[in-house]
Amino acid sequence: MPECKSFAMKPLDTSGTLYTMEETSREAVATAVQRVAGMLQRSDQLDKVEQYRRREARKKASVEARLKAAIQSQLDGVRTGLTQLHSALLDVKDIQSSLADVSKDWRQSINTIENLKDVKDAVVQHSQLAAAVENLKNIFSVPEIVAETRQLIEQAELLQAHRKLMELECSRDDLMYEQYRMDSKNTSDMNLISIYFEDVQGLSDELAKQLWMVLQRSMVTVRRDPTMLVSVVRIIEREEKIDRRMVDRKKQTAFIPPGRPKRWKDKMFEVLEGTVSTRIEGTQAVTRETDKMWLVRLLEITRKYVLDDLIVVKNLMVQCFPPHYNTFNRFFILYHNAVSSRVKELAAEDLEANEIVSLLTWVLNTYKSVEMMGHPELCSECDIHQLEPLLPKDVVDDLLSKYVKTFTSNITGWLRKALETDKKDWQKETEPEADQDGYYQTTLPAIVFQMFEQNLQVAAQIDGDFKEQVLKLCLKQMTSFLVRYREEAVAYKEEHLKNRQLPQCYVQYMIAIINNCQTFKESINSLKRKYSQSSEPTDSDAAIERTLNEVAKEGCQFLLDEVFLDLESHLNELLTRKWLTGSHAVDTICVTVEDYFNDFNKIKKPFNQEMTSEALRRVVVEYIKAVMLKRMTFKNADERKEGAERMIKEADQFKFLFKKLAAGEDTDRLCGAIAAIAEVFKLTDPTLLFLEVTTLVSKYPDIREEHIQALLSVRGDASREMRQMIIGTLSENKLSYTSATQPVFKDIAVPTITMTTMTTMTSMATAKLLK
Repeated sequence: MPECKSFAMKPLDTSGTLYTMEETSREAVATAVQRVAGMLQRSDQLDKVEQYRRREARKKASVEARLKAAIQSQLDGVRTGLTQLHSALLDVKDIQSSLADVSKDWRQSINTIENLKDVKDAVVQHSQLAAAVENLKNIFSVPEIVAETRQLIEQAELLQAHRKLMELECSRDDLMYEQYRMDSKNTSDMNLISIYFEDVQGLSDELAKQLWMVLQRSMVTVRRDPTMLVSVVRIIEREEKIDRRMVDRKKQTAFIPPGRPKRWKDKMFEVLEGTVSTRIEGTQAVTRETDKMWLVRLLEITRKYVLDDLIVVKNLMVQCFPPHYNTFNRFFILYHNAVSSRVKELAAEDLEANEIVSLLTWVLNTYKSVEMMGHPELCSECDIHQLEPLLPKDVVDDLLSKYVKTFTSNITGWLRKALETDKKDWQKETEPEADQDGYYQTTLPAIVFQMFEQNLQVAAQIDGDFKEQVLKLCLKQMTSFLVRYREEAVAYKEEHLKNRQLPQCYVQYMIAIINNCQTFKESINSLKRKYSQSSEPTDSDAAIERTLNEVAKEGCQFLLDEVFLDLESHLNELLTRKWLTGSHAVDTICVTVEDYFNDFNKIKKPFNQEMTSEALRRVVVEYIKAVMLKRMTFKNADERKEGAERMIKEADQFKFLFKKLAAGEDTDRLCGAIAAIAEVFKLTDPTLLFLEVTTLVSKYPDIREEHIQALLSVRGDASREMRQMIIGTLSENKLSYTSATQPVFKDIAVPTITMTTMTTMTSMATAKLLK
């Protein structure tokens, strides 16, 4: 029906319309005035007034024509709508009259329907008798069919057996249904039918057992005889259709045969799930007691079984099931769930540290890798990223925490044992081994970092964050270990000092200890580069660096102490009468130092360089100390000249020796201090002594007043007044030295003559006179 124009049906608002018309007229007049004013702005435009009037008249006529056409169209639409509404009203009246006639006829037919009840009962009875006649042959041959069916089941002819079973069940169900329709309350006849067909349910159970056995061995069956598996699936599909038909009939009649619905399809999936679980659980062939690698073997067997089975499912079993089963994805999830359950059981056991690592590595890495669920043959069928984690995050965190705790305990024990082993090596009578560059070393750094490396490799297999955590733990343990290492090195030195003959290779093993510090540094940096994503130094790094430097420097100091213990008697001869008359103390010192440094050359950089510089400084300091101790006083100019020349010669010896040993840039300066003191002694004109001392002070600003006093005292010819004048003048013009210049005299003490010393000296002089 065309849409009626609604505006034609509405009443007009007179007042509003009038107001609108007046407003419109005013606006039109105003617009016209404006247009006329625009046209007649110049006098020459008045000639065109008539032309303008005709043009506007044509426009007005055109507008009026369009308005008339629009109004006519609206009126035609309203007329058509009214005509259609009138026709619809007539149709409604006709329908109403027809419904009244139908209602009248229905009321009259009620009595007729009630009179047909007997006919209805007869039809039902006829239907029952027809069903009985149709199944009569089957009813009499039930025992024979039962026997045939049982034989077919035993012969694994499952499809034929199921066809026979369906015939028996159909006969039983039809009879029961007809009996139910005829008299649903007659339980005795129902029981009679049930008893007659009681073997049918047994056959169904026996067939079901055969089906479940085939499904339980489906992985083997699909390889050997896939038709058997196809037959099982077809039987189950048939039963599913029968189940649906019986359930639908129950909704209509409330009757359902015994044993229905069988739900064999659900049972099939339960059996397959149980089969998968049993296959996963049956992979454990050994225990921890019989094989320490039991978990690795178990996980590898599980990986192989799961991968092989899923490939079989993809290539063979999928073809045996209907497409709507989504077989591969179903098996994929079944295997995932079974593996997850098994892994959770393993995680709940009391696993050792290496077993935790094996389990987590397998769970977090191997499981979804190309070696297992991410295999190229499988990844095209499913998305492994959609799988739930095998282990919940809290379980993984608990395992990692347990591993860290065990690892911390183990690594503490390993480090302690490694240090004890290294300490035993320190007592050997043979020198330690040298590396390819000839530097002494022990096996301690290699053992320690091999342990770290192995554990970090394991941690890296688990997770990147966990690898960082293990690295931090290793460095933390390293810090504690180095503190013990330092303590043992000190104890080693102290034990040696009790008997310097033991151990025989003390120097060589102390060198190895120093070199180990450098090896530790290099190994730590190597570990960080390899296993750490951050290159920023940490507090642990600073602590390790500091401890290693302390151990190395203390080791160097211990070796120098060893050298100067051997030099002690020769250093005591310096600047004595024996020295002045021709002692070979300095020659012996140089030979001894060079001999020791033949071994010290096997110290790694930078410690060998630092040690050589320190040895030079100590030799020079000890030499100057001998001067400051005032062991002798020159009696005359000849002795001063002879002593000064000897000092210069010996300074040159030291300079030659330590340049040969590559002591560094300070060799000339340090040895020059001895020569500068010799120049003070060598001076023959006492009046120039102040200038010579001033030169000495300018070269070595750290020299103190007591040092100058001692030098002048040893010289022997400086009067008290001269000494006071020199000291006083230097005090007024005191020079300062910068920290960049290595001090020479700073740590050299000058002994003072106390009352006790004076008494002792007096007693010794008296005793000498008495003799």
